[in-house]
Amino acid sequence: MTSNAVVTPHYLSAAAGEATLEAGGNAVDASVAAIAAQGVVAPETCGIGGDLFALVHFPGWDQPRALNSSGRAGSGVSAETLRAVEAGSIPGDHPAAVTIPGCVDGMAKLVAELGRLTLAEVMAPAIELAREGFEVSTEQARAFSRQADLYSTNPAVASFYPNGQPVARGERIVREDLARTLTDIGTDGRSAFYEGQPARDIVEALSGSIELDDMKTNQANWVEPIAAEVAGSTVWTIPPNSQGYLGPAALAVFEMLDPPDDPDDPLRWHLLVEAYRCLAWERDDLIADPDHAALPAHLLLDKARLERAAATVDRDRTGVWPQMGAPESTAYLCVADSDGMAVSMIQSNYRGTGSPFGAAHSGFLLQDRGLGFTLMPGHPNELAGGKRPLHTLSPTLWTQAGQPRWILGTRGGAVQPQLIAQVAASAILAGEDLNRAQARPRWTVSDFGPGAGSSPALEPGFHPVGVDDLRAKGHDITVLASPQPGWGPVSVIELDGNLRRAAADPRVDTTAALVF
Repeated sequence: MTSNAVVTPHYLSAAAGEATLEAGGNAVDASVAAIAAQGVVAPETCGIGGDLFALVHFPGWDQPRALNSSGRAGSGVSAETLRAVEAGSIPGDHPAAVTIPGCVDGMAKLVAELGRLTLAEVMAPAIELAREGFEVSTEQARAFSRQADLYSTNPAVASFYPNGQPVARGERIVREDLARTLTDIGTDGRSAFYEGQPARDIVEALSGSIELDDMKTNQANWVEPIAAEVAGSTVWTIPPNSQGYLGPAALAVFEMLDPPDDPDDPLRWHLLVEAYRCLAWERDDLIADPDHAALPAHLLLDKARLERAAATVDRDRTGVWPQMGAPESTAYLCVADSDGMAVSMIQSNYRGTGSPFGAAHSGFLLQDRGLGFTLMPGHPNELAGGKRPLHTLSPTLWTQAGQPRWILGTRGGAVQPQLIAQVAASAILAGEDLNRAQARPRWTVSDFGPGAGSSPALEPGFHPVGVDDLRAKGHDITVLASPQPGWGPVSVIELDGNLRRAAADPRVDTTAALVF
C-alpha cells in the first residue's frame, strides 16, 4: 500500500500538510500549506517576510525541479554609502539588512505550476491557525522573551507581547492581521502581497532602501539543480546563491576517503569533519548571486575538484585550510505523497526572528538576509541593488535510477551542510535506522579563519575514548552539556518503493513525523 509522509519542525504545520494531502492535494500543495502554517505558529523560525527554496521530484523526471525564491536587495541600498559610515559589515538594525521577501512568490509559483489545489485551498489551514489561535511553545516563548527589547512595541508582532510582556509557554496566540494577509494572498495571489498592503508596509518600514517598484519584480525562478554522486545515489541541491553544495560535496569527499563502516569509529568522525573543513574554508569566496559568482555552479560539485580536495585530508591529523557565519532560525520540511512526488523545502527569516523591521499592518516580521552580503569592494557578493545575497539554506533530495529516494534537510545557518552530512552518513551511507540516526550526537565546526585548526563542539553522548582519539589527531574538542536545539531539527523521509519511512528530530519538542 502506498503512503504519504510529512516531516516538519512543528506538529501543527505537519497537521496542515496532512490535511492538505487528505483534501486531494499533492506533495507540493502539502509542503506549501505546511510552510505557511509554520510561519503562523513559529515565526521565530520562518514567515512570509523571508525567503524560500524548494526541490521537487516526480517519478520519471530526469532531475528535480529547483526553485530559487530568494529576494534581492532593494534599489535604494549602496555599499559605497555604507562603507563610509560602517566598519566592514552591514549592521543588523540597518534597512540594508532587509532584502525583498521571496517566500510568497515561491509559494504562489509552486502551487500554480505543480499543485492540484488552488492557492486559497492551500492557505486555508494557515489562515485557520492564525484566526483560531495556537499554544506558545517553549522555543517560541524563549525567542520572544530574548527579543523583548527589540519587538515589544513592534505592531507586526503585538500579539506576542500582551500587556507589553512576552508570551509564556502554553499561552494562546491569535494573529488577526496575518490571517487577513494570508486570506488576501489566497484570493489574489502574489499581487496581494507585492502590490498591496504588505508591500506598502515594507516600503514604509525601510525608509527608502526598498521601493514599491522593487516589490513588483518577480523573486521566484526555476534554476538548474546541481548534484553529486554519493553511495549509489544522486544528491541534488540548490546552486548558488545557496551554500547547498557543501553537504553533498562533503559526503562525496568523505566517501573518497574510504571511511570505516562502523558509525562509532572515531576515524569515521575525524574523516567526516575533515571532509567538510577541506571545502568550507572557501565558501565565502564562491557563493554569490549567480550572475556574479566566481565559479560556474556545476563546477562546485565537479568530481575532479572534489578529488583534489580529498587529497588534502590527512587520516591521522587535522588539516589547516585558509570563517563562516552565525546561526539562523529556519524551517526545513519534507513531504512525499502516495504518487511518489517528493518535495524538499526550506524557508527562513535568517538570524533568529529576522530583522528589527516588521510589516506593521500585515502581521509579519522581515528577514535580514542582506547580512549575507559583504561590503568588500569588488567582491562577487558585494552589496548592490537587485542582487541576491549569499544564502545558507541547503535543501537536498536524493534519487536512484530517476526515482526519489531520500529527502533531507535542516535549519542551522552556516552549519546546515554539516548536519545534513552527519545524518546522511548515518542513515544513508551506514544504513542506520532513521530514529537512531536522528538521536545520534552531533558536532559542528565554526572556525574557518586563516590558519585555524579544527575546533569541533560535540553534543554529549560521544564515547570518551573516541573523543580522546579525536584530540590526539589534533582536534580541539569542546563537549557541550546538552543536545543543541539549533543543530536541527533535521527532517528526513525515506521513499522505499511504496513504503515511506520518516523520523523527527528529538532536539526540538514541537517536531513531528507523520506517515499515513
